[in-house]
Amino acid sequence: MRVEDMSARIADVLDAPEVEHLAILSGGASRETWSFVARGRDGARQRYILQIARRVKDHDSVSEAAIMTAAASAGVPVARIVRSSNDGEFLGGRFMIAEFVEGETLGPRILRDPAFADARRALPGQFGRALAAIHTLPVSLIPRGSEAGEDILDQMRRELDELGEPHPAFEVGIRWLADHRPENAIRKFVHGDFRLGNVIVHPEEGLVAVLDWELSRIGAPAEDIAWVCLKPWRFGGAGYVAGIAPLRELLNAYEDAGGGRVAVEDVRWWVICGTVRWGIGCVIQARAHLDGERVSHELAAIGRRACENEYDLLRLIGSNEA
Repeated sequence: MRVEDMSARIADVLDAPEVEHLAILSGGASRETWSFVARGRDGARQRYILQIARRVKDHDSVSEAAIMTAAASAGVPVARIVRSSNDGEFLGGRFMIAEFVEGETLGPRILRDPAFADARRALPGQFGRALAAIHTLPVSLIPRGSEAGEDILDQMRRELDELGEPHPAFEVGIRWLADHRPENAIRKFVHGDFRLGNVIVHPEEGLVAVLDWELSRIGAPAEDIAWVCLKPWRFGGAGYVAGIAPLRELLNAYEDAGGGRVAVEDVRWWVICGTVRWGIGCVIQARAHLDGERVSHELAAIGRRACENEYDLLRLIGSNEA
């Protein structure tokens, strides 16, 4: 679709006299992200973000918008949603439109730019409070049919079998996970992809928005806490949490915010589980490129990182890092 045609359709969606400066911001694996400015009938101009799902059947934009609205009411910083639709034809895919939030999403820049020094000090506490609020959301928000997913270990075994290629490190990791599974069976609403790179950080305010809620599901709170601790999401930083801080700082903030006590051992289990999961995910994304399902330099580059996860996994199993 031509930019001029898409601008006109967005204007229709927002009932705005004019849409200008429409530009694509990224080529994410699951969604396109666009920026634009809309002029209201009062003449005021407002900047917005448009996200369009690449595959219509894979995403429920209306449910995600409802989740984000509920999260905002619970005190989680999120961008305000102004429109969402599961009509995959009008803009080329299911979509959401949200108000633009000023800040940075690039993990390396957040970790290294001196302008974010104050934000880095605030983030562990803000992450803990945001996660505690997320885990209070009602599980009824999860779209019907995805409430009770496949057991994570069964899922990873199946995915490895379907790949049909040897990855002994991941096999060892799954066996370790099966032998050390936590007994804690608490299950709540979880974000599913809470990490540096899926948040907007302002240099002065710190965390100003949590992004990408499409993987929200019912799960273990420790899973969300562990995901932000995975080595790939530390972007070379020394801190256990997002490359910034020790785990205890995040756990204390989470407990102080009413999230309850989470055992370090449970987080470690989920960090190891997340390392296996992301490693297999890297292989799957590479396969999509190699098989021609979606030819993408990004997917090819992600695929090359599978070996990093294999190395990290074996190191984690052989240590007590947390």
